[in-house]
Amino acid sequence: MGNDSGYNIVALDDVAARLRKMLGEEWVITERELIESYLSDETPEPVKPKPAERLILVKPASTEEVSLTLKLANENKIPVFPVGGRTGLAGGCIPTIPGIVLSLERMNKIEVDEENLMAVAEAGATLRDLIRAAEGAGLFFPPHPGDESAQIGGLIATNAGGVRAVKYGVIRNYIKGLEVVLPSGEVLNVGGKLLKNNVGYDLMQLIIGSEGTLCVITKAVIKLFPKSQCMVTLIVPFNSRSDALKSVPEILRSGVTPLAIEYVQLNEIKRAAEHLGERWPIEKGFAQLIIMLDGMRWEEVLSACEEVARVCQSYNAIDVLIADSQREQNRILRIRSNMYTAIKRELVDILDVTVPPARLGDLMNAVDEIAAKYGIYLPVYGHAGDGNLHVHIMRDAASMDIVEKIRHEIYMAAIKLGGTITGEHGIGKIRVKSLNLLLNEKYIELMRFIKRVFDPNNILNPRDYL
Repeated sequence: MGNDSGYNIVALDDVAARLRKMLGEEWVITERELIESYLSDETPEPVKPKPAERLILVKPASTEEVSLTLKLANENKIPVFPVGGRTGLAGGCIPTIPGIVLSLERMNKIEVDEENLMAVAEAGATLRDLIRAAEGAGLFFPPHPGDESAQIGGLIATNAGGVRAVKYGVIRNYIKGLEVVLPSGEVLNVGGKLLKNNVGYDLMQLIIGSEGTLCVITKAVIKLFPKSQCMVTLIVPFNSRSDALKSVPEILRSGVTPLAIEYVQLNEIKRAAEHLGERWPIEKGFAQLIIMLDGMRWEEVLSACEEVARVCQSYNAIDVLIADSQREQNRILRIRSNMYTAIKRELVDILDVTVPPARLGDLMNAVDEIAAKYGIYLPVYGHAGDGNLHVHIMRDAASMDIVEKIRHEIYMAAIKLGGTITGEHGIGKIRVKSLNLLLNEKYIELMRFIKRVFDPNNILNPRDYL
């Protein structure tokens, strides 16, 4: 349901008044200038959905207040759009029809259980908050999806990935329990501080990655790790992209499991550094791999460094730079995390197609052919260790029709290689029309059925395909 049909929008003012009595005047906001920053995310402007005009912003402080808000919205058939840190890239949280924008930013408490290596975090806490809380207890939260202002609820709702997925996986691998509120206002607890749980269907895994369409996540139990005692970052330049990518599966076969293997091209990584007023440490070659290694002992990490260097040199690496200070490693990660920001104003769309890691070179060759066909430049970088490629369609594309054709051809190239149209950004609201390239009608029918079971009035983040 992608329009206002079936919703009781005329009741919105009455709902706002009732919510003010329940939550307090200052936490139910109708002034557009105060709501504006909640109506957008990091999706490129040319493809970003336009937010609706008639919206109210609600900021609950507790699960009970979330429950009251959803119950009232559901009874009056008012759409609700949960938002987190608005760092998404697929327009997933943008409220495209009149309704309630629900921000859980006031719910930001984190408690660390050092004995069980778990954190219990409210949905409005940020990734930065979680990293600091874990470090304060001498523990480590491995995933790093990028922008540390992203909120825990949003990270779970989108099953965020990022640079460290090679060794430790994506957010899904760390969520052991959830507290959620259903559209009816009922509170549901799934999982807990458990490493094994084999009771019934695993609803928690269904909720993770559901992009705010099934329920509102209010709290999570998150697995932590002992903090690595030793960590290094390698930057390895190559004259050819082919050599760089051929070395990746060989590294993984060598017995070394890096924290991350990132593929970048010198032009784009230098621009990211300049954007931050920094200088990239090694300006050689066309393509570079950024390889992060960690361990509990220096002997273990240095041995891994030697093996990775050996593999890369066998594929004609120009050099191997080793950064062993935390300050320099953080600087490298910060620059890598700002590649999108550095060129955002010049692009129309950013894709995140994913293929089996050994087919990444084939995918990049296909992207080159598509770029040559349309006479444009398509900058690429990505998570080489897990086959996740970010292709940027720039504004030099002749028209939006050409953009659509380029996007479609890149998607089809990924699918033919055994891949998918999105590895971490999600479907959101801008990938809906491409969903049937990958999923057959039965699959989509089952998704619609699940949506109706959780949300029969279709109030939570309504989508055209559901």
